Amino acid sequence: MSEYRKAKKGIEVSVGESVRILRELQEMSQNDLATATGIAQSTLSAIENDRVRLGVERAKVLARALRCHPAVLVFPGWDMGQDSAA
Repeated sequence: MSEYRKAKKGIEVSVGESVRILRELQEMSQNDLATATGIAQSTLSAIENDRVRLGVERAKVLARALRCHPAVLVFPGWDMGQDSAA
């Protein structure tokens, strides 16, 4: 892989927005994701609208279905260049 280049422009997204964006990028409806994960469509809607917390276990299940790392869902705004995990 070639050298990593940071995006020129960044946007702030919430946890729910990150779930919605990744779901849409996978061309899945909320019903498709509900079927793939066993999480009710109404719960997915509440997560995407930031009315319900995602939680670690749901993040793991959703990450598998959305083919991403759970941290992408849980920490959508993390900037590795500025923040430290320690």
